[in-house]
This record gives sequence, C-alpha cells and structure tokens, in this order.
Amino acid sequence: MSTKEVRMPGELSPSAYVVLGLIARYGPMTPYELKARVEDSVGYYWPIPHAQLYRDPARLAERSLLEERAEEHGRRRRVFHLTDAGRAALERWLEDPRTAQPETRNPALLKLAFVDLAGPGHDAELAAEQAARHREWLELYRKLRAEIDRDRPDAVSRARLLDLGIRHEEAYVDFWSAMASTPANRSSSTRETGTNERASE
Repeated sequence: MSTKEVRMPGELSPSAYVVLGLIARYGPMTPYELKARVEDSVGYYWPIPHAQLYRDPARLAERSLLEERAEEHGRRRRVFHLTDAGRAALERWLEDPRTAQPETRNPALLKLAFVDLAGPGHDAELAAEQAARHREWLELYRKLRAEIDRDRPDAVSRARLLDLGIRHEEAYVDFWSAMASTPANRSSSTRETGTNERASE
C-alpha cells in the first residue's frame, strides 16, 4: 500500500517524520542505525529507500529539527540528535488526526480484475498462490506479536500494528482460500450443467 500526498511548501515528508519519531523514541542515531530501526518497524508497511535515510537527517538538521554531531572517538560517525524544534514539529504532526487518503496498489488485485478473461482454472491458481503468500505473512506477524518484549520502547504501538496486520492477513487468507476452492469458472460451469439437466427433465 502506498500513499500519495500533496504537501505544502516547507511541510515534511512521511519519511522525515519517521526519522524524527525514531530518534524521539530511541535517542540519537546515525543514518545506518536509522536504517536498521526502519527495517524492524515501519518498514513492514512503509518501506523507505536506504538513500532516503541518509538524506533526510541532513535536511532536517539544515532546518534545525535535528542537530548533527560527530562522534568524539572511533569512526567519528555522524550522529543526529532531536532538537526542541524537531520535537515540536513531530508533536504537531501527531496531534493532527487527519491523514492522506491511502492508495492501494496491489498487483494481485490487478490480476483479479481481469483473470476471468483467462482460461479455466487460472483464477484458482491465482487464488491459491495468493492464499499461500498471505499465510506466510500471517505466520510472520503472529510470530512477531508473540515475541514482543514488553520492555521495548515501542511495545504498545508494535502490538497494535501487528494486531491490525494479523486481521488484515486473516481476511486475505479467507478470501483467497475461498476463491481457490470455488473459482468462478467452476461455479459457472456447475450452474450451466445444472440448468441443462433441469431443462432435459
């Protein structure tokens, strides 16, 4: 799922808010550490290119929303700290309940729209493939949910997101499994056969 947003000049991008939020939650981080945090959290539903996670902190620092400091020892990596202005910007964003309208771009749904134009059985094959794929996601989400450490800073939000993901995947599994067991072509053929048999009686 992706979201298109029209932002006013000077307004932050979603990835910039992710950077602010992660640093607010976990403390100062390097871009590499941000990448690891994204992969372990929002990356499941909001992928962010690695290059973006190197660009955003520097841009936020230019706007005084983050402060860049070099490590005093070792590799002297660039470490970004949240400023008061950055925390205020994050809070304003979180306090606004409005969000952009989501736009679903799912290749499986695109095929579903036209699979009736294919030969018999292809709808069942599509459904079986999708059911298997969503079962994998469902098992992963259930595993991650069971493994949540209650002491981690994002335990509450992580549990909520995984609960939503589990319900989402359960619905997909139910839908695709039902379609795989009763594809439209088979249902249509059965109805036609039944009609012909009744007409001959």
